Amino acid sequence: MFQNRAEAMALALPAAVFATLVFLLPVAILLSEGFRAGGGWTLSAYTDFFSGTLNRTVFLRSFRLGLEVTAVSAIIGYAAAFAIVNLPPNGKGRMIGLITLPLMISPVARTYAWIVILGRTGIVNQAITGLGLSAEPLRLLFTETAVFIGLLQLFLPLMILSLISALENMPRDAIPAARVLGANWFQVFWKVILPLTREGLVVGGTLVFTGSLTAYITPAVLGGSKVLMLETLMYQQVSVANDFVSASVIAFILIVMSFAANILLKRLATARNRR
Repeated sequence: MFQNRAEAMALALPAAVFATLVFLLPVAILLSEGFRAGGGWTLSAYTDFFSGTLNRTVFLRSFRLGLEVTAVSAIIGYAAAFAIVNLPPNGKGRMIGLITLPLMISPVARTYAWIVILGRTGIVNQAITGLGLSAEPLRLLFTETAVFIGLLQLFLPLMILSLISALENMPRDAIPAARVLGANWFQVFWKVILPLTREGLVVGGTLVFTGSLTAYITPAVLGGSKVLMLETLMYQQVSVANDFVSASVIAFILIVMSFAANILLKRLATARNRR
């Protein structure tokens, strides 16, 4: 397409400069705040952050919820994607359209809808009290369960779409061949489907995990101040405490965790494929 490498680099240069000035440079300046103290470079901000009980609790909660949402999304995603791939073309198109539809709705609207569902006078509490399972409405909002449900609903479509793409690229005769050779359905999934769809799982897992870690609206609305996550804690440090150093530390932690999740998923997929 290009006569020489210099021509290609020249065409890419404006986009690279724009990305550097608008995105990379501001992020680098923000992250550097966590390593500067007293005119020098130090890790004291990070040691101070992890020495606080609240900060450690928020970090572990965010990490745990991210893992839980990713694991449940993978389980539901494989079942849904496998069922959709085996539908007739018309049915497959309709189902993919239904899965894509929530992605076209604002996350704010999707999150606030859970207030109607999980509130004290919401649908769930009305059903519980109507069936006589509880005399008083349950406190479902501002709990880890509410945050988990909100994040799962928010990012599950990304996992399903990633796995649908991976399953459609899998050889059609792989599953029948494994069944003919005597493999049960668990062995088919573990030894055939999972290795052949590992790329889709890596993409979907990365999107869901990083999205769960960095989402702000859902934890803020469904968790509030009672269920702090790293992103809501970072907002408090900036807007309430005016502590940009702690916010920089949290931002760096979120970035490292996102990259680490992608690298770990790729390594696990590669190791599984080699075995």
